[in-house]
Amino acid sequence: MLKGKTALVTGSTSGIGLGLAKALAAQGANIVLNGFGDVEGPKAEVAALGVKVAYHGADMSKPAEIEDMLKFAAAQFGRVDILVNNAGIQHVARVENFPVERWDAIIAINLSSAFHATRLALPAMQKANWGRIINVASVHGLVASAEKSAYVTAKHGVVGLTKVTALENATTGVTCNAICPGWVLTPLVQKQVDAKAAAGGISNAEAIKHLLSEKEPSLQFTTPEELGALAVFFCSPAGNNVRGVAWNMDGGWAAQ
Repeated sequence: MLKGKTALVTGSTSGIGLGLAKALAAQGANIVLNGFGDVEGPKAEVAALGVKVAYHGADMSKPAEIEDMLKFAAAQFGRVDILVNNAGIQHVARVENFPVERWDAIIAINLSSAFHATRLALPAMQKANWGRIINVASVHGLVASAEKSAYVTAKHGVVGLTKVTALENATTGVTCNAICPGWVLTPLVQKQVDAKAAAGGISNAEAIKHLLSEKEPSLQFTTPEELGALAVFFCSPAGNNVRGVAWNMDGGWAAQ
């Protein structure tokens, strides 16, 4: 379905981002990966799906590097047809104890990077009259949790940016939507599970059950594959008039 298209997925060397990249690649899209850590492994996983893969290591807190990444993608593949703003970090602390530098970093990477990538990708999409911008927000873009002030603020901002981008392009072939996952067992969440297990002197399995029961009625993690299938839907003809939604895949979290 996406043969001949190019998807740039930020924060895609592991977790949700890699799952989204693989789902789009399975539909024939060439992929530009971005992120830290192991690069060759994720590149090989995506290439195995029969598409071309490139990688750019832009630091998503730096607008100049984001701009360089968009130019790189255009040089490699012509233009970015599908932009997935996924890069994100987390820090947990009460507002009065929240380190200022962590606040700044989370806002930069989780929110401002989506703005910069979007503004740079839009002109080519508008010229072609086809584009898909998919912002990976969070259920925390819809509801809040204690001790996550920067993350919740950034993700609410991503949902707002999604709506504005969708409205500004409503009469064109460019759509913008947000995916709002609940708990997804990524390396980031695994750290929280490990911490809960250590703090409570309980097994990993018990810690997972406790973590999910606090927020997610389904008592199951959303998977990167499920999120990838939603991203593919947004890119399909059936998604042509889906514009500005914040679609939660959260096991009932926000329904409570």
